[in-house]
Amino acid sequence: MGHVVSIDSATPRTGTGRLVVVLGGLSAVSPFATDMYAPGFPQIVTSFGTTGTAVQLSLTACLVGLAVGQVVLGPVSDAMGRRRLLLAGSGMFTVLSLVCALAPSIAVFDVARLLQGISGGAGLVIGRAVVSDRFTGAQAARRLSTLSVIGMTAPVLAPVVGGFILGVGSWRLVFVALAVTGLLLLIAVWAWVPESLPAERRRSGGLRAVLAAMGGLLRRRELVGYLLVMGCGLAALFAYITGSPFVFQDGYGLSPSAYGLVFATNAVGTVVAGAIFGRLAGRVRLNSLLVIGVVITVASMSTQVILLAIGISTFPVTWACLFGLTFGFGLLLPASTTIILAVGGDAPGAASGLLGGAQFTLGAAAAPLPGVLGNTTALSMAVVVLGFGLLAAVALTTLARPWQGHGEAAPMLITQSTG
Repeated sequence: MGHVVSIDSATPRTGTGRLVVVLGGLSAVSPFATDMYAPGFPQIVTSFGTTGTAVQLSLTACLVGLAVGQVVLGPVSDAMGRRRLLLAGSGMFTVLSLVCALAPSIAVFDVARLLQGISGGAGLVIGRAVVSDRFTGAQAARRLSTLSVIGMTAPVLAPVVGGFILGVGSWRLVFVALAVTGLLLLIAVWAWVPESLPAERRRSGGLRAVLAAMGGLLRRRELVGYLLVMGCGLAALFAYITGSPFVFQDGYGLSPSAYGLVFATNAVGTVVAGAIFGRLAGRVRLNSLLVIGVVITVASMSTQVILLAIGISTFPVTWACLFGLTFGFGLLLPASTTIILAVGGDAPGAASGLLGGAQFTLGAAAAPLPGVLGNTTALSMAVVVLGFGLLAAVALTTLARPWQGHGEAAPMLITQSTG
């Protein structure tokens, strides 16, 4: 390639450590934006003089935006390259976070949340594609594990962080904090994330080629199976996130700070499981780790549903079962992410887009289900979470068929492209 200075190549070389840190930040900021402001819902209702339902719609709007952004921007990055879209996404996320902070009405706020989700989807979907561009085998698995753990932990910790911010200011300060974070990420992408997809490896043919790539991937039975495993896993996680405040605070009488401790402890379970996955990747088959994650998830929630059904409803038992749930996710999600990107390795942007679309579409659908029949209870939440866990198990056995070893990459080499 020639020595032409462009937005794709005008960056210094970067080490792998700094690259993963920036990609981790991109993976965290959108999940944080999803529900970091949840503790401020009552404030927002009063501020806009609106209803709780209208404010809850803003969370759904962000989830829909994240799904749309990943489905569209992932395959587009296969044609345009990664770096310029990461810069544009980070810049727009920053601007739209400020729009949310300054919104004069609930209508403006909801639209800004939708667009914030779309722009934030760039960091999630393209970050995974960058890892696929640069690494293979166990090296890719470990780095994707890191991004997955960050992406899973962020929405669990976000309400806790939001609660601290609300302790010193209004709900608008949450979005100012997100805008500052977006600006820092924009600077970090410019400085430390070179282009990972050189021009000769990009797809040509415009929108038609993008749609063809996604259609080709969706015709692969095993890929659809792994997508459903991943999507149902995230759906269960969002059902847990939206249902647990009512279960622990209203049902078991915990204070907001004590509830935050429960949330944080369960997030530690996810991180520990993700660290275990990173150590085992390359030694144990990815499909075996995925099966273990699904089994732990289903077993934990089956135990809780059975105990609740026979009248055993105590705070320690519920907490323990939900810890098992988040621990299982720490294996399920990085394993399925790595396998999906390996199976769809001929179009990593499209595969990453489908992965994100499945996650957040099902997540948006699942979020309100624990309370759909009225009050959210421990049993209603557990039934919804278990239902999605069982759907993941069915997709795993009937479509993904892990015993066939799809996505198991033999090479353990790092492949670095030149920008």
